Amino acid sequence: MVNEVEAVDLVKEFDGLVAVNKISLTIEKGEIFGLLGPNGAGKTTTIKMLITLLKPTSGKAMVAGLDVVTQQDQVRRKIGYVPQESALDIRLTASENLEFFAELYGLPKQDIKPRIQQVLELVELDRRKDDLVAHFSGGMKRRLELARGLLPTPEVLFLDEPTLGLDPQTRRIVWEFIHRLQKEWNLTILATTHYLEEAEHEMDRVAIIDKGRIMTMGKPDDLKSDFGNDLVELTIKGNESSLNEELKSKLLASDLGNTLSIHERAVRVAVADGKRALPLILHKIESLGAEIESISVRSPSLDDVFIKYTGRGIREEGEGGEDTADTRKQVAKIIGKMGRRV
Repeated sequence: MVNEVEAVDLVKEFDGLVAVNKISLTIEKGEIFGLLGPNGAGKTTTIKMLITLLKPTSGKAMVAGLDVVTQQDQVRRKIGYVPQESALDIRLTASENLEFFAELYGLPKQDIKPRIQQVLELVELDRRKDDLVAHFSGGMKRRLELARGLLPTPEVLFLDEPTLGLDPQTRRIVWEFIHRLQKEWNLTILATTHYLEEAEHEMDRVAIIDKGRIMTMGKPDDLKSDFGNDLVELTIKGNESSLNEELKSKLLASDLGNTLSIHERAVRVAVADGKRALPLILHKIESLGAEIESISVRSPSLDDVFIKYTGRGIREEGEGGEDTADTRKQVAKIIGKMGRRV
């Protein structure tokens, strides 16, 4: 398999603050690869290094077989980029927006209208091409952003939180279009997200990133399978740390499974068979004189994987964007540089 994206020990520091800390990854051609992590984890910074907007402090990265530091211009001809925040002008029509960006990309004049028609058809907005973007729904705007990212006919498409702020139904629709683009264009896609459902169901492989480090990486099902088939969750009355330590010791010494976490009154134990393990777990807890407040058995999720490697759930994080810079200027900057050489 050909690797379209490779990073080795990639580091980015800002005034002594390490935002990305020795990240290494490979992404195969035609793959949808996800960076899953909370806000401020380093997802956007990683993407910006890969699309040549930021120069790495150290390490090496290749996109489409090209070095992101020494071959920036060539890299920019191979990629598309859709940022977190919209770079669209709502006072213009869909076609006018795409025409503006096509000129920034430096597409030949005779190619602009056919290319705009092509990408609008792909995202099923061709019938709305003459409508003002101000009248578009959130999902339609994101589809138009995807169309903009396809204008230069990229080999690798970078999507930074592509469904940020959209409702669940609209997120699913946007992802349907992303999968369609992947298949029809044979695109390699790197997408960041903090939505667990997206990472679990929409991506071929996922890297969990936290505090600038990749904690683990693999196919979602493989990452979850490390925990067994079931996850037993209990809430214990009271909150004595000595009781927690004793309980942890008993559970780890048994053959029940692995204790994922004991945080305050919550206990999580991964087991092969929840129904068989549950009576034994209850017996261990009751032998310590502890009272159970609630109990449940469920399948492991990527949130459990995240908790294992970071000590907290990704759902505990906020939903704001990591990047608060002026996105329009950032997009114009990279497209302007690409346009001089397309």
